[in-house]
Amino acid sequence: MNPEQSFNVQIWQAFIVFFSAIFTQNILLIYFLGLCSFVGVSKQLKTAVGLGMAVIFVMTSTCAINWFVYHYVLVPLHLEFYRFIIFIIIIAAFVQFIEMVIDRYSPVLYHNLGIFLPLITVNCAILGAVLFMVIREYTFIVSVGFGLGSGIGWFLAIMAMAGIRERLANDRIPRGLQGPGITLVIAGLMALAFIGFTGVLQQ
Repeated sequence: MNPEQSFNVQIWQAFIVFFSAIFTQNILLIYFLGLCSFVGVSKQLKTAVGLGMAVIFVMTSTCAINWFVYHYVLVPLHLEFYRFIIFIIIIAAFVQFIEMVIDRYSPVLYHNLGIFLPLITVNCAILGAVLFMVIREYTFIVSVGFGLGSGIGWFLAIMAMAGIRERLANDRIPRGLQGPGITLVIAGLMALAFIGFTGVLQQ
């Protein structure tokens, strides 16, 4: 296979993995990673959009950078056992950058996100995407597609949840299901809907 054919194959694989990460392998609704901020920030649509966009940027960027760091630094030096620490450091650096940008240009959104914005550093969805990339031995192009697709999938999930919770704000909900209870029930129903896409696209 010549380089051009190899590149075309990788583009096609990235395309498949991208859509698979959004629907059939949604990192939030299938693997239930990143539930903490998902439950806490999905009360308002505006706040959910802000956090979702930040997650897309951080997840895509860290997948790309961590791929280079892992394959061109850790593997050649036989330091693969440091990958958890290195990955978290890179994620933390991007989160700090996002935090400063949001604080500078949207103080209201920064205030509404509160503690959940710096918590992206330890958001298991971000770290999970990076680790899946390594475990599944994705190429760089496929890794970027996977990171972008996973971020968009997380974004769509929290957007849908925020829209539903805003509609439910004035409805009568049993006391035992108010707050996180009804949120987890809705998340389970959304997960069942996304599982229905299984078989449409395979990674």
